[in-house]
Amino acid sequence: MSSNLFFAHSLGNPDESLWQLLSDHLVAVSRLAGSRGEKFGAEVAAARSGLLHDLGKYTKGFQIRLRGGERVDHSTAGASEILKAIGQRPESSVMAQLVAHCIAGHHAGLPDSLGDLDERLKQALEPIDSQWRNEIASDGAPLQPPTFQWRKGVLPYQFGFLGRMIFSCLVDADFRDTEAFYAKAENKPVDRDWPQLPNIIDELIARFDIYMDKKSRATPDSPVNRLRSEIFDHVREGANVDAGVFSLNVPTGGGKTLASLAFALDHAKRHGLERIIYAIPFTSVIDQTAAIFKEALGEDVVLEHHSSIDEDRLGSRESREKLRLAMEDWAAPIVVTTNVQLFESLHSHRPSRCRRLHNLARSVIILDEAQTIPLAALRPCIAAINELALNYRASIVICTATQPAIAAPDFIGGLPLGPDRELAPDPRALHEKLARVRIVDGGALDNAALCADLAEHPQGLVIVNSRAHALALYRDARKSGLNGCVHLTTRHYGAHRREILRRVRRSLVDQDPCHLIATSLVEAGVDVDFPRVWRAEAGLDQIAQAAGRCNREGRRLLDESIVKVFQAPDHPPPREMRALAQDMARVRAKHADLLSPDALRDYFSEVYWRKGEDNLDKFGVLKAFKVSGKQLDFDYRKIGENFRLIESYMAPVIIAADDQSRKTIKDLEAGWLPAGAAARALQNYIVQVPPRARDQMLANQHVRFVAPDRFGDQFAVLMTPDLYHEDCGLIWEDADYLGLDDFII
Repeated sequence: MSSNLFFAHSLGNPDESLWQLLSDHLVAVSRLAGSRGEKFGAEVAAARSGLLHDLGKYTKGFQIRLRGGERVDHSTAGASEILKAIGQRPESSVMAQLVAHCIAGHHAGLPDSLGDLDERLKQALEPIDSQWRNEIASDGAPLQPPTFQWRKGVLPYQFGFLGRMIFSCLVDADFRDTEAFYAKAENKPVDRDWPQLPNIIDELIARFDIYMDKKSRATPDSPVNRLRSEIFDHVREGANVDAGVFSLNVPTGGGKTLASLAFALDHAKRHGLERIIYAIPFTSVIDQTAAIFKEALGEDVVLEHHSSIDEDRLGSRESREKLRLAMEDWAAPIVVTTNVQLFESLHSHRPSRCRRLHNLARSVIILDEAQTIPLAALRPCIAAINELALNYRASIVICTATQPAIAAPDFIGGLPLGPDRELAPDPRALHEKLARVRIVDGGALDNAALCADLAEHPQGLVIVNSRAHALALYRDARKSGLNGCVHLTTRHYGAHRREILRRVRRSLVDQDPCHLIATSLVEAGVDVDFPRVWRAEAGLDQIAQAAGRCNREGRRLLDESIVKVFQAPDHPPPREMRALAQDMARVRAKHADLLSPDALRDYFSEVYWRKGEDNLDKFGVLKAFKVSGKQLDFDYRKIGENFRLIESYMAPVIIAADDQSRKTIKDLEAGWLPAGAAARALQNYIVQVPPRARDQMLANQHVRFVAPDRFGDQFAVLMTPDLYHEDCGLIWEDADYLGLDDFII
């Protein structure tokens, strides 16, 4: 087929003059990928991956495929071609293998080296037409990033991380160019381009200053508010420090959220950084934080992304349909997301999740409540933070009220967090100034005893360890005649939780009876101020978070602001939480003040010692990347398939409860709305349920899938409104049923 036209993408129109030339696509993807890799010095490797990724389309078989023929492998040829460079440039061997993984996986996902990529490379492939050498040119420049800092002991992990980042550049560039081609051909708009943060940073800082000035003038003067103002100013002054890893250790209620945003804006301006990523532990509070940021900076610059709908499984496997999904690349100037989205993307092999990773380079990443990173994934998450700061020019703020003991050298592979990297003014002194509660041992309290205890106080918050316990306690409290009972768990969809919390805050201000019964979702950044709190036994970090919901504004006497920690005989905690409670008990014997920085550091050290190194990397991430001589043995796919920050085993159900959500579903079903856009629009209307419960609701026609022929099982919508209750949320089981979600918040 030499001297013939080779195409990358076809159209329904038989006029082939409108099809995309393969050389045009490869050159464009190379340019786009290289520009993305330039942010961290890997522009040559990223550009080369783009130039060769569709090399297998220079075959008769693929060109027949474009005209209705059988599917063919077009990804392996480019991987094979770049590996031929090893003999000519042995010093590029490792980098060539990295790029080969990226090219081979640009559709199906990054492959494992052994049993996957190596087997594909052994298969006989249709010969590539020699015309490719005349149409696309490679400059042969060295692939290695010239400025990388390599660290002894973690070098294979660093190479694996680099491979995933190059893969991100490739798949994002491939998606972008293909999307642009089809959009132009069909006269359809593509996803909007976000403004670049460096271009608008002065305007955003001006907006933020106006917002803070209004907030300051509307905030009553009090010792706590004056201290928050001091913290804010001190944190902001740290923005001029060199980029890297920072800690922001401020007790709950000290104003960390706005202080960290102020730092991020100023720091981004000072160092020319391109994005601010704010990662939050739980979806239950992401909408609250996103709303604050949108109010302060404008809705047009803030992306809220925490969808529970599986982006990679949406829609047809055909490329044109997949490109309509608008899979999120985090290109917005400000991104508010979850730890799950952040860290699972950083350990994924899938194109949709990896696509966004290059946008973490040259960004400010704020990890809110960093102590909530699950122990089973702690070491790989810390390794990823270290690598982003070391080689990808990112600044990371470890933002927490209960600073975990993750600094080097005490924590193996820990973060470089010395006193000079602390943004808060004297954390120990802050703790003493912000001491507002007493923690007491409540002993064993069943539901009846809890209800009786609550009845003695007009307002109180009870935090328990499971949705099952919260629902049972709420029902018992209602039966006992307790006034002002409110139930709040992830049985409620996100938008409804926001409304429930709004009513709770109003009741607290108006001094109305208010007894909130909730799971731990209320602990992470939820701004409520109760006079008393009851907390089911848990680890010290969770007790400290619960304490942050008591006397938050410091208006009450310390001795009257009680956090009572109790055991629930009928609802015992899961095994790991029980072990954490025992860790706390050992620390209690050494510290009179359990909320002091020293006590919290000892607690985390106790926990990490008990777990051991291997149990802090349950999925074996740090051992999954090996280099023998110059031969890579990387388990990209195995890690991507197995790594989960939270092993919830839940299935999403969409609650179409208002006109907006119902219209979204209608437009999705009619084909008027891309699936990716629908997933983002519906993320605040999702309740996670046990898979077998959803299966039962499907069998009984209480739930249906929207357009399953196009979207499979991704959009499951509740069809029986009576199953969703204003007070209790989604009740999928009988009152005495205990499902798989007993210990899921």
